[in-house]
Amino acid sequence: MPKFITIGYGDRAGYDRTPQTVKDAAHAQDARLVSDGAVMGIAGTPVQVRNPDAAGLETRDGPFMRSGLPVAGFAVIDAADLADAIEKVSHVPCAVAHGVVEIWPLE
Repeated sequence: MPKFITIGYGDRAGYDRTPQTVKDAAHAQDARLVSDGAVMGIAGTPVQVRNPDAAGLETRDGPFMRSGLPVAGFAVIDAADLADAIEKVSHVPCAVAHGVVEIWPLE
């Protein structure tokens, strides 16, 4: 089955203004994805790693990508196709709590 990486973006303000029943259902969807084999986690503090020409390791604290919303978490999910992946993540917390979820097919 194809795999997809999902990146959830959201902030506390959006989450807090979402009705509790919607949040509860969204967390239940996360639990279903995990029980179906998804690997899921909350985003920690990133570190950038570079090693130009394999000649000198460089690290820098913080994200490389920038977004209007902070990265909230990641998941690797199985789905039949992109449409199935979209359906599966359309009810997770970041999607319903005024955030956004990106889906990246793994090739």
